[in-house]
Amino acid sequence: MIFGALFSVMNPFGTVPVFASLTGKNSQPERNKIAFWTAFNVFIILLISFFAGKYILLFFGITLNSLKIAGGLIIATSGFALLTGEFKKHKGMKRDKVQADIETRSEISLTPLAMPMIAGPGTISLLINYNQEFRGVNNIAIILGAMVFSVICIYLILKSSIYIVKWLGASGINALSRIIGFIVIAIGVEFVISAVVNIFHLE
Repeated sequence: MIFGALFSVMNPFGTVPVFASLTGKNSQPERNKIAFWTAFNVFIILLISFFAGKYILLFFGITLNSLKIAGGLIIATSGFALLTGEFKKHKGMKRDKVQADIETRSEISLTPLAMPMIAGPGTISLLINYNQEFRGVNNIAIILGAMVFSVICIYLILKSSIYIVKWLGASGINALSRIIGFIVIAIGVEFVISAVVNIFHLE
């Protein structure tokens, strides 16, 4: 369940067309290297979000229920962007802006690929919430395992992006993203409902 939620919110398949276009002039070994460092950067962002997120909440005086509602709205908005095919615009990834940026930088594994394309605000909110809800060594180990597995999947997906684009095509990737978008909306709604129930003590 944790892996499914985390993977769906990050949605690496939505990043495949962007990755393929940004690395189109690179050789396969170079694409593999960029995919590796993108996955690595995502893992670091996930770790920081999970372990340092609670201190951010304490510093700003944010309650878990407030985080759930805010995070749920962000996640649901991301899902809606996937469902309507506006994922890139939602992430702030206008094509002209990305292309102009890539021409002036040699490093794309951190931005825009790792953040905000894959590990965006929805992912960060999700992990902060997990840190507050799931306690104990076993639960932490399960979440870390889900992170590692997700990152491995991200690496394999990005590494194979050229083949995925050729196999699925633009329509196939859009269809897959819309299916994932529906799941992500449901995850966001569940967050909001859970927070409302806790606030009004309807359990």
